[in-house]
Amino acid sequence: MSEIDALAHELRPARGEPDGALVLLHGRGTDQFDLLPLLDELDPERRLVGVTPRAPLELSPGGFHWYISRDVGYPDPATFRRTYRLLAGWLDAFASALGVPWSHTVLGGFSMGAVMSYALGLGTGRPAPAGILALSGFIPTVKDFTLDLSGRDGYPVAIGHGTHDPVISVDFARDARQRLQAAGARVLYRESRMFHGIDPVFIHVLHNWLTDTIPAQTPA
Repeated sequence: MSEIDALAHELRPARGEPDGALVLLHGRGTDQFDLLPLLDELDPERRLVGVTPRAPLELSPGGFHWYISRDVGYPDPATFRRTYRLLAGWLDAFASALGVPWSHTVLGGFSMGAVMSYALGLGTGRPAPAGILALSGFIPTVKDFTLDLSGRDGYPVAIGHGTHDPVISVDFARDARQRLQAAGARVLYRESRMFHGIDPVFIHVLHNWLTDTIPAQTPA
């Protein structure tokens, strides 16, 4: 079994020769189909290959999870590290199999998927994707896991969060914005008067952000 088969996933092809790729990681207790419609909302022209992998852990009360969650902001170290290694290998295999450079791939997700997007996009020793899209998540704090925020001048990150989110406080989004801006990243930030969800109005803004982050490739 190749590493790209290590995670179940749904693939949405580009309409023609892809300009890049968009990987979306679902939230806690759902699966690879949850964010699949969001691919067309963010990239209606289908310039990009879109893919939505399924988290590896099937846990109570149901659905799939990227790690065991006991304390918001602090993923369970053992399951987080296992998933981190698995997802890193899967992302590398995905880029190789599709022939889409990692530097032309935006990595994003919702809730627990946003946590893993921060981790894989900013983790020490990992190559940086084209940009990070984090919706209703947090930058994880895990023992022996470190971030590398060096060389982030102008690096594109989009963050969206509900001000009334009872699951993951908006304070986590504000902290992420502060840390990333201090590192020089170019942060698109939106707070919405909503609970734990994705603001449909922000989707239109993200479409333009995605176009800027992965522009059309100039023919050779």
